[in-house]
Amino acid sequence: MILLEIFWSFFQIGLFAIGGGYAALPLIEHQVLEAHNWLTLTEFADLLTISQMTPGPIALNASTFVGTRVAGLPGAIVATIGCVTPSCIIVLILSYFYFKYKNLSSIQGILKGLRPAVVSLIASAGLSILMLAVFKSEDITIWNMSLSDINFISIILVSVGVFVLRKYKMDPIKVMIATGIVGIFIYGVM
Repeated sequence: MILLEIFWSFFQIGLFAIGGGYAALPLIEHQVLEAHNWLTLTEFADLLTISQMTPGPIALNASTFVGTRVAGLPGAIVATIGCVTPSCIIVLILSYFYFKYKNLSSIQGILKGLRPAVVSLIASAGLSILMLAVFKSEDITIWNMSLSDINFISIILVSVGVFVLRKYKMDPIKVMIATGIVGIFIYGVM
């Protein structure tokens, strides 16, 4: 039964994950945290970190990780298959119609209309991750927040990372490694 739930959850994620892995993060968050309570918010943040650091699409890495966490190797296989099945079917169908009707203005209008929706999904996922990094507790709301709940070290690390990325156009991998080393020193040694 759990394997069927895993398959169906990741099938839905794969079906509605328009715009890539970052756009799928709110969908993954809903299925994994809210609908099934398979992970905690902290484990979900760790999942995102691992999914981004390992090669391959984020949604696929996340599905494999969650499947392993919930039901071991069979869960990983079922979650991965569930995540990729809708994409394979949809891409085959859409590629046929796209090549047949790609010059129609209505098709171009649909594609332009989807872009803002994808940006909003990515922004939502980014905001969730930022809130988790900035606040020390998972259950902080705007109404019960105080200065002691804010993780100022994380704010400084995020700010410096964004500044270096934007100002000096550094390789994001190098920035991640550098902030990881600083984080190990600050949180592990001190």
